[in-house]
Formats: sequence, structure tokens, C-alpha cells
Amino acid sequence: MSETDFPTVDSRLGVTAPRGFRAGTAACGIKASGRPDLSVLAAHAAVPAAAVFTTNRVTGAAVRLSREHLGRRRTMRGVVASSGNANTCTGEQGQADAREMLRLAAGALGCEAEALLLAQTGVIGRPLPMEKVRAGVPQACAVLADGPDADAAFAEAILTTDTRPKQAGVRLDLAGRTVTVAGATKGVGMIEPHLATTLGFLTTDAAVAPDPLQAMLARAVESSYNALTVDGHPSTSDTVVLLASGEAFAGAEAVAAGSPEAEALERALSAVCADLAYQIADDAEGGTKVVVVRVTGAATDGEARSAARAIANSPLVKCAVFGGDANWGRIVSAAGAAGITSGPETMRLSLGGVTVFEAGMPVRTDADRLARVMAGHDIAVHLDLGAGDGEARCLTCDLSPDYIRINAEYTT
Repeated sequence: MSETDFPTVDSRLGVTAPRGFRAGTAACGIKASGRPDLSVLAAHAAVPAAAVFTTNRVTGAAVRLSREHLGRRRTMRGVVASSGNANTCTGEQGQADAREMLRLAAGALGCEAEALLLAQTGVIGRPLPMEKVRAGVPQACAVLADGPDADAAFAEAILTTDTRPKQAGVRLDLAGRTVTVAGATKGVGMIEPHLATTLGFLTTDAAVAPDPLQAMLARAVESSYNALTVDGHPSTSDTVVLLASGEAFAGAEAVAAGSPEAEALERALSAVCADLAYQIADDAEGGTKVVVVRVTGAATDGEARSAARAIANSPLVKCAVFGGDANWGRIVSAAGAAGITSGPETMRLSLGGVTVFEAGMPVRTDADRLARVMAGHDIAVHLDLGAGDGEARCLTCDLSPDYIRINAEYTT
């Protein structure tokens, strides 16, 4: 699915824009800054749910608990999220604390703890300050609301080193009904395409059964969050959740898998995920530019993905982009080391539409035009390997001295 097929995204729409959802937040002291750090997203009733999680073998208690709950039931009442502490590598106590958080929320919402998912992000290896969390969970549940203010508060409360909130939504006509898909996300560092380091919360008021909902989410994430990298480091806490209230359908039959309505809904979901992933790249730790790496003409899609990720993760390429240097040698050599079967004699590389390398040789270009390309905020890198029909895309950023400063000062 090409991004040109996507509907227009509205950044004013957040997690409660779809009917049937409310959100509440609290500042309970998990973050030393005193900023909001605990949030609850709740549906009016248990609704079909889908989720994808990090592939890192070192996972937080929230990831393990949420996987467990989704393995037992496919409908959920909502999600509890905390930021500032990842609750990872905290042993049995960390797992017990995660379960207690959901019991507290369940008591306030009037549901079973297993009907809730948990997402946590922040510093690794520190116990949760449970005396503060015990006060914060009921506080967040007590102020559940919908509307722009609730959306903005939720998007703010999930942040860690992000510099700004990130939300997006789409409204579409589906079988004569106005349907909304919207979401909020966080993440700016420790990001690699094995579900980028982020928490993502997506909602829709379409009616969709759990299995097709999971399939839609997996495909939307594959082309967005899983095509995003900042520093090549998968996180322990990555979680993207999708809840479908069905309230736009007023009891009508759910969207059938493979139907035109399902395809339209998936395009909307993919558009929201793509926009949220772009916002992450645009706010990346120390980043000043967004880079879209597109590899075509590969022998296989797998080779294209390997080449695109190698280019996007190369510190040398990222530093060149930061410096405005059209250093094509770093790009083609990164691709060549990625296990591809083609060589430089079939390659063609362009930067912002300007061809700089072809058939094993540099190409004489308009230097002023190329300088303008490299001075821009969005840099398009297109490498055609000339070996087949495989293609892939990866979203990344440049690498500045600020990335080192931010991560040198951040406690881990």
C-alpha cells in the first residue's frame, strides 16, 4: 500500500476522537520533573483489541503481562500507561507491581484486571515507586473524559525524552457511517525496526472482530513503526495497542475481512501509523532532519529491507546528512555490506531526485541544486539496485552532537 493512497491525517484528533473512549491522566511522581506520568485510556465496555510488542528478549513486566492478558481474551476495557520508569529487569517485584497497577485500575473502572493492558516506558532497572502509583491510578481514573483537552493530556503524559506530544487521526465514510481512527504515540530514541521504541495507542469507533483487527494492525505497523529507526537499538517496552469500540456502527454488522470497507479502514489506520512514525523521526533525539530511505530493484524484498536498514542505521550516513554532505560513497557501501547480491555496476543512487551515482561511477550533478537538497529538512534517498523487483522503505533521522549529549546525560 503506497502512502499516496492514504487519506488526509488531522493532528487535532487524539485517542478519544473515536466514539466510546475516555482518557485520564495524573502526575503521581514517577518522573522526578513532576510532569504527568500516568494515564488511563478506557472504553465504555470491553471491546475488540489488538496489539504488537517488542521482539527484544529482554522485556518489561508490562509487555509480559499484556501478552498474557491478550492470550486469554480478545476484548479489553482499556490500557493503563506509565512513563518515567520502564519496570524492566526488576524481578518478581516488578511483575507484582504491574499486576497491582491493573488491579487498582480495574477497581476504579469496575472491570476485571485481565480486561486491561499495561504499557510502561522510561528508566530500566529501577523499582516502581508504588506508594505514588497507588495514588496516581485512581486519580487518573477519576478524571476520565473525552475531547481535545483529554487527548492532549494523554499525549503529554506518555512522553519521556520527547520534546512534544504526538497524535494523529483520520475521519472517513465507511458504509454510510462517519468513522474515526486516531492515536497518540511517544518515542525519540532507542529505536530500531523491530517495533520501534515507542508506546502507541490507537482507537477506532468502527466495528471489527479481534482477528481482522489484529491483522490490520500488524500490517499497518510493519510499514510504519517497523520501518523506523533512530539508533538501531530495539527497546524492552515497545507496545502498540488498537481498540475498536464499534460505536459508529450502532449495533450493525462488523466490517468483514477482505471487504472494501475493511480495505478503507486499513488505509486510514496505516495513514495514522505512518504519520505518528514520521512525528517520531521528526522529534528524534538530537535529530535535525528526517530521512526517507527507499531501496528498489533488489533481488528480493528481504534484500531491499536489509539494504534500507543498513543505510538508515549507518552512523556515517547519518552524520553526513547532518553536515549537508552528499556523501554517496557512504550510502552505497552501507548497502553493499548488507548481504545483497548485486554490485555497484547495476546501482543508481539519487538524493532528493538528483542522481549522484550510477553504473559504478559518480555522476556529474548540479552542485547548487544538490546543496539545496542536502540543506533541506526532509531528505529522500533512493537507491535502485538494478537486480529485481524487491523494494523497501525505511524512515530515519540524522545524527548530531546533541544525540550524544542527551544519551550521556540520561540515566539507564
